Amino acid sequence: MGTENTESHNEYGADQIQILEGLEAVRKRPGMYIGSTSSRGLHHLVYEIVDNSVDEALAGYCDTIEVVINRDNSVTVTDNGRGIPVGINHKAGIPAVEVVFTILHAGGKFGGGGYKVSGGLHGVGASVVNALSEWLEVEIRQDGKIYRQRYERGKPMYPLKEVGICALEETGSKVSFKPDGEIFQETLVYEFDILKQRLREMAFLTRGLKIILRDVREEEPVEKSFHYEGGIKEFVTYLNKSKTPLYENIMYFEGNRNNVYVEVALQHNDSYTESVYTFVNNINTPEGGTHLVGFRNAITKTFNDYARNTKLLKDSDVNLTGEDIREGMTAIVSVKIEDPQFEGQTKQKLGNSEARGAVDSIVSEQLTWFLEQNPMVAKTICEKSIMAQRAREAARKARELTRRKSALDNMSLPGKLADCSDKNPENCEIYIVEGDSAGGSAKKARSRSTQAILPLRGKILNVEKARLDKVYANAEIKAMITAFGTGIHEDFDISRLRYHKIIIMTDADVDGAHISTLLLTFIYRFMPELIKQGYVYMAQPPLFKLEKNKKVWYAYSDEELAGILNEVGRDQNNKIQRYKGLGEMDAEQLWETTMDPENRILLRVNINEETESEVDLTFTTLMGDKVEPRKEFIEENAKYAKNLDI
Repeated sequence: MGTENTESHNEYGADQIQILEGLEAVRKRPGMYIGSTSSRGLHHLVYEIVDNSVDEALAGYCDTIEVVINRDNSVTVTDNGRGIPVGINHKAGIPAVEVVFTILHAGGKFGGGGYKVSGGLHGVGASVVNALSEWLEVEIRQDGKIYRQRYERGKPMYPLKEVGICALEETGSKVSFKPDGEIFQETLVYEFDILKQRLREMAFLTRGLKIILRDVREEEPVEKSFHYEGGIKEFVTYLNKSKTPLYENIMYFEGNRNNVYVEVALQHNDSYTESVYTFVNNINTPEGGTHLVGFRNAITKTFNDYARNTKLLKDSDVNLTGEDIREGMTAIVSVKIEDPQFEGQTKQKLGNSEARGAVDSIVSEQLTWFLEQNPMVAKTICEKSIMAQRAREAARKARELTRRKSALDNMSLPGKLADCSDKNPENCEIYIVEGDSAGGSAKKARSRSTQAILPLRGKILNVEKARLDKVYANAEIKAMITAFGTGIHEDFDISRLRYHKIIIMTDADVDGAHISTLLLTFIYRFMPELIKQGYVYMAQPPLFKLEKNKKVWYAYSDEELAGILNEVGRDQNNKIQRYKGLGEMDAEQLWETTMDPENRILLRVNINEETESEVDLTFTTLMGDKVEPRKEFIEENAKYAKNLDI
């Protein structure tokens, strides 16, 4: 008996050393594997497990995935694929499923024909989730049997065991895990809406796959189901729902070149913004890459050739730029490739050269044919592009004029800007304030060395409904561009940023919220890097001032006011003031509550790049022409609004 134990211990022991070395590294530096240990990293764990199920769908073996957020904030992902293999992996001497969950860089994604294409970049997904979970349990249905294994902080609690029988045709994997509070100290609570956005995107990108998301934490469970037979064509329809398409049919091109499967769907709308999203094996590539380069080349060349051949562009006219043609375009570029080479661990940019050629040739051929078959659509797009070209030329002249003025005039900062004396951007912050009265208070309240104040008159231009030339002509927008120092659009250079905190400070009412949204729309459309790199903030002025017996309290919400009243007592000595605007505060109050770095509350504005298409859609919904989607959005999100009445 002693010998038996020693043998099995030795067989298991050598692997255990490799497992612990690998998974301990993950626990020591989780950010290297999932980006961060914030809410974003927490949600990323779910995507890693779902990605494995999607790989089964891409291989043609799975058509349904179910994701459940359980009462204890653990998550269960179930699919009806083949089930993770349970046979012994001869190299490791343990079942293949245990290899997948305990050894880094393992899985069916490293040759051997397990998967033709795969979302997993380094095959680390399942083992990383296991390492960062308090516990993880996997259940597999295969060959009429049910197998189970449980792990705690990456370590198997017992060898894989058979726990029951099932019908032969019943196959698949079920993975349940609870993220580890030792790792995710910021939050352990899953947000239904964040998962919903990402899973919807996955369903769009995998035509015919059904993904069900269920949240059972409340008394009334919430469930959403995503299933799109139209795939990325339906994705474009969804993204354009707050815009007016210029033509009815969505262009759709697909094909195979050099082992690259290419799918492209696009449609123009009446907006002035380009919304092109690229994916590799269902993974969003926010920084683009070779597939995006191929797409842009094909679009620019094909439309210019068509416009010349049909005399929509005269011989003397200059060519349309890609930017002109892509104005108001919503497009999805999705490629499936056997060995994707990404630049950087975060899978943000594709590097495979064959993807460029594949996308370019497929889009060029099929778009040429489409334009010939649909001359009215082609003419509509070309005419919009020519209008965009004229506006761009007007904008260029306005921009050059601004540049010349700046070069001639050293005092080129806007006159109404009260700048700070410190010239180190890391120490400096600028408050964007609406109105002269609030601006006046802010100028008196500020710390002159590090805080600049830029008052704006009224509501700025809604850039969602304006072309580039109108944007450059707007005085308030010009003042912001000049004050920030970075330039916009293709001139944008973040190294010239003059302030490392851009703080939007508006009244805590409906008008203030509207102005904040207009400002955020401008920054997101023309200077998105400011948000992505964490330079944009929202000030949080108090809603109430409570005075009692010469003591003063400030409350930032109804709940906080109620808490203070419970503490100090509710009687006739209470003097409660509801601030309707920043202008109602004197300089001292504004400093104490909203501008003093020691006491103020700032909210940093973030973009989740994994679901950037949803961010884009939200701005279009809020600031676009269509009323119905905006009404739906308000009704859906009213539950998050604070009751601002006493």
